[in-house]
Amino acid sequence: MRYKPLSSDFYIENRRQLTALLEPGSVAVLTSNDEYPRCGDTTHPFRQNSNLLYLCGIDQEETFLTLAPWHSNPDYREILFIKNPSPEKIIWFGHRLSKEQATALSGIKTVLFTDSFEGVLNDLMMHAQHVYLHIPEDPRIKPDYPTQEVRFAKQLKADYPLHDFRRLAPLLYPLRCRKQSEELEALRHACQITRKAFERALTAISPGKFEYEIEAEMTCEMLRNGASGHSFAPIIAAGPDTCILHYVKNDKQMHDGDLLLLDFGAEYANYAGDCSRTVPVNGKFTPRQRQVYEAVLSIYKETIPMFKPGMTIHKINDFVFKRMDEELIKLGLYTEADVRNQDPAMPCFKKYYMHNTSHFIGLDVHDVGQRDWVFEAGNVLSCEPGIYIAEEGIGVRIETDVVVGENPVDLFDGTPVEVEEIEQLMNR
Repeated sequence: MRYKPLSSDFYIENRRQLTALLEPGSVAVLTSNDEYPRCGDTTHPFRQNSNLLYLCGIDQEETFLTLAPWHSNPDYREILFIKNPSPEKIIWFGHRLSKEQATALSGIKTVLFTDSFEGVLNDLMMHAQHVYLHIPEDPRIKPDYPTQEVRFAKQLKADYPLHDFRRLAPLLYPLRCRKQSEELEALRHACQITRKAFERALTAISPGKFEYEIEAEMTCEMLRNGASGHSFAPIIAAGPDTCILHYVKNDKQMHDGDLLLLDFGAEYANYAGDCSRTVPVNGKFTPRQRQVYEAVLSIYKETIPMFKPGMTIHKINDFVFKRMDEELIKLGLYTEADVRNQDPAMPCFKKYYMHNTSHFIGLDVHDVGQRDWVFEAGNVLSCEPGIYIAEEGIGVRIETDVVVGENPVDLFDGTPVEVEEIEQLMNR
């Protein structure tokens, strides 16, 4: 295993907290993610369903978890179903967990193979009134493909139409947002690996190289330090592409005088780091590049201390949007009169700063949690202001991950961010 697993006590406590919220007489059922075919008998790299991971830590395909805390049979109150590691499958695909190993990881005593899932599920359903299922819930995104969770929910409703089906997300998401000490340690480790990848990239960036060469340097450093890889498709954008927010082609040549915007993060123990830095390809900011960079940096520094209990992403945005007006006016991009006369539906700053300043981070880089949720101690969120001046080919974004508290903790504290230290490291 690439990473040190979180303790079984962590998963036991997560299940305890969730089952305490279930209606009496309920069963909750969670499924693993799909394996997506690539060609022939090969698949794309498997990534486990984050909700299943949070509750049992089982990081392999064809896994089901049922929770029925009311059941008269103690052995049926929580059951883990895993793939049968037959000798034939091991020959083709390698090691899969035994029942004993699954128990050691999850703390679940009743572990069965998936070929018994339907029969046991029927027993649970016949004794349950309410059924909790998870379908991804995000007001900004609705999947346009039927995931295993969606297919399973549809089939279960067809098979048991008289049951009362309920949403698991409103119960589970707030629990996932409150990071426990073991989760924070995994996130710190992911950020440490991410920092190493950035520092390696700084020594490799130079005019004439291609963006994918820098991506390769970062990928190498992540893997050699125990990460499973990138926590999302990395953005390595030079020149005009620094102004494309989700540029992921990473196939352009870097030129003297370009900026290079890097948005990247390592995934460790399934927890995501998320960092952005913007550097000069030739190792020296031009006066204008530095002016824009320091405008973003000042907002970045002022915003991190605001990640305290009681705040929301909306409140963070309100502060940053106001500061953006001040900095963008200083940069000569518009005037105070323009602000007074602006269309409220399309304020002036939106031309140069199009995205939000923060999102929740955890098992997913854009983790569960909404913009109006009130911050609690232990939440982890990004802080990522940016300025994008397309007509000048200058895009700057600076990002860190912050642990909410009365004294917020910057998980990338010490990662190069000042103009002088970036230039010094690039010109060693």
